[in-house]
Amino acid sequence: MLELSILMMERVGIVVLLGFILVSIPQMRRWLFNPTMAGKFWLIVLFSFVAVIANMTAVVIGPHNEIESSIVMMNLPHGDSLANARVLAISSAGIVGGPFVGGMVGLIAGLHRMMQGGPSGWFYVISSLIIGLASGGMYRSRNHEEQGGDPFAILTTHQAFIVGLVMETLQMVFVLLFSERGWELVSFIAFPMIVINTLGTMVFISVISMYLKQENQTRALQTQTVLNLASSTLPYFRQGLNYDSVQKVAQIILDNTNFAAISLTTTKSILAHVGAGSDHHVATHQMVTNLSREAITTNQVHIAQSKEEIGCSNPNCPLRAAIVVPLNVDQKIVGTLKMYYTESWRLTPVEIELAKGLADLFSSQIALGEAEHQANLVRDAEIKSLQAQVNPHFFFNAINTIAAMIRINSEQARELLIKLSQYFRSNLVGARATTITLDQELAQVEAYLSLEQARFPGKYQVKFDVTANRSLLLPPFAIQILVENAIRYAFKDRRQDNQVTVTAHADQQWLSIAVADNGDGIDPNTLEIYGDQEVESQHGSGTAVYNLNQRLVGLYNDQSRLQIQSSSDGTIVKMKIPVQMGG
Repeated sequence: MLELSILMMERVGIVVLLGFILVSIPQMRRWLFNPTMAGKFWLIVLFSFVAVIANMTAVVIGPHNEIESSIVMMNLPHGDSLANARVLAISSAGIVGGPFVGGMVGLIAGLHRMMQGGPSGWFYVISSLIIGLASGGMYRSRNHEEQGGDPFAILTTHQAFIVGLVMETLQMVFVLLFSERGWELVSFIAFPMIVINTLGTMVFISVISMYLKQENQTRALQTQTVLNLASSTLPYFRQGLNYDSVQKVAQIILDNTNFAAISLTTTKSILAHVGAGSDHHVATHQMVTNLSREAITTNQVHIAQSKEEIGCSNPNCPLRAAIVVPLNVDQKIVGTLKMYYTESWRLTPVEIELAKGLADLFSSQIALGEAEHQANLVRDAEIKSLQAQVNPHFFFNAINTIAAMIRINSEQARELLIKLSQYFRSNLVGARATTITLDQELAQVEAYLSLEQARFPGKYQVKFDVTANRSLLLPPFAIQILVENAIRYAFKDRRQDNQVTVTAHADQQWLSIAVADNGDGIDPNTLEIYGDQEVESQHGSGTAVYNLNQRLVGLYNDQSRLQIQSSSDGTIVKMKIPVQMGG
């Protein structure tokens, strides 16, 4: 009996070791707490494999209870019996996967045991099936979290010990009742098999429980990391996806994770790269890895496990593993989050899931920042419009012009007062509306021009070429800002031949507007960023044009962005607005 106990410990050790190896595989651990049919299917496959191995590595018991050596038992001679760890595998399958998994594993293992010894072993099929179903009844559901269940909970080691003891005893009862050798065999194998297999079940479940708890702790730590990063990065992402904010975000991610390098990009260039490889992965430069381009093109997560898969053109790049996750805002790719390791083995499924979660979080934060930015632009436009209503300088000049005109031409003075009233009324309308009709906008421009031309008779010649339906909608001040900008800054001190042309044409899709002048042009050093940033100069800050450009992009899309062409012969500013008819 001592020899059999030692041999049984070896067999149980093989099964437990096999289980330890299987449960160390990340995909296996996912199946352990995945309640879907696919997860249960793979649990059946894996535990059936363990049970079959237990059958094949069993200790052979001869007709007179002598122990016969065998490395792998395929076919059992008549009169011989087996002492194995099959029940251990079946019980563990039921505890982990529930009655369905336990029953299927028991059925497969029992059929295999019968195939080894012939039809006389029919009762092993029934006993194994019952053991699988019974141990599955001990299964603690891990997918009813709404009822307070723990998604990682399985039986405790003490409970597993009891289940193993009961199931192995049940197996001995079947052997006693239906085996040809009955009591003679049971009296020899019962104690070693019950004790060793019960302890093996307890150890097997302890190993699985340890990994599940470790997975739980890892996810909890990952959740805490994500929450900390969300709190730390939100103030910067609310500023938008720009160089200054993203630099700080990348450093925060690097400081709070174990990645070797962090990179954030737009769809074309690197905004930030901190950590390993920062000597050639330089911010403001074009992307240097093929992996990033593929992620942006396909809008899918891309994973690289080697330097070659990363595709960096620098031969001395230390990066060996990477995950690239696209950042999406309103179903549009705005950039990527890239996380790197200098050793490929460090990129595990945990880090991959962390990267995906962070990308989703950052996409939401960027979208929130964009929404707040657009709200700020609207508020800023309203404030600037309200300020224009009471602009002392403009009001002072207009009143002085009208006062002087009263002495010369009272009728014209009356008309100018009407235009001034119309101008301020239009400002009030524009301050409250997101869009107005083309007709309202042109009336606003004409009112403004009437006052300006009264102050400087003959200085400006403004022509209108409007063929578009005047009921089409556009943002308030869209034309007036460009006309005012041309009059105030295009001609400097030139007193004649100052021409401004306003055109508005439409097709079925776009309302196309252009404001052109024959002025001195925009400084080439500022032309590239004009309209995209506020430009400080002695003539003005460009705030109105910048605000208009941002409103166009925010209300519509990049296709509506201001298109500016300028030379020493003049400037033309174009915009395209989707056709929308006003009431």
